[in-house]
Order: sequence, then structure tokens, then C-alpha cells
Amino acid sequence: MIIKITPNDNNNPPGKLAEAELHFTEGMLNGLKLIGFTIWERRTGGGRNVTFPARTYSVNGERRSFALLRPIADATSQDQIREAILAAYAEFEEQAAVAS
Repeated sequence: MIIKITPNDNNNPPGKLAEAELHFTEGMLNGLKLIGFTIWERRTGGGRNVTFPARTYSVNGERRSFALLRPIADATSQDQIREAILAAYAEFEEQAAVAS
């Protein structure tokens, strides 16, 4: 799997740093990609967060969201992909700093 980072160059919305895609390179998902991951600067400062792909919908005029990638049983199972995306973004930042 390859993690592709697309920076948010226009800083809109505030705090959004980049988007990430997972490109699958083997197995049944070979040749496919999963989009919709976003890397954010934490509002409280001191760190970053990754949001996962979701679909929004409305119930009684209230906007809600439905996660498209969810753990089967263990809620911490998303941590590994979250950490991989944050590591890929850190590497992207380092390469951008060297290039400029």
C-alpha cells in the first residue's frame, strides 16, 4: 500500500493540512484507492489528527456523518492506519522542506 499526500495549499478550511489516499499495490484491492482521509492540525495545538472517509446525511434537519471505514470489533484497530498516514505526512513535509 502506498499513501499519497495532497497538501492543502489554500489553507481553507483553517487547520486542514492535507488529504491522503491509500493506493493498494497487491491482493484483491490491487489497482484501487481509498480516498477521503484528511490530516488536520489539532484545534488545541500540539499535534495532528486524521479523519477517516465518511458520508454525511441529514435526519430531521440535523447533519450527521456515517464512517465508511470502521473497526469490526477493536476500536483501536484504526490507530495503525492513522499513524501510517501521519508518518507519510511527516515524510512529505521533510521532502518539501529539502526541496525548497
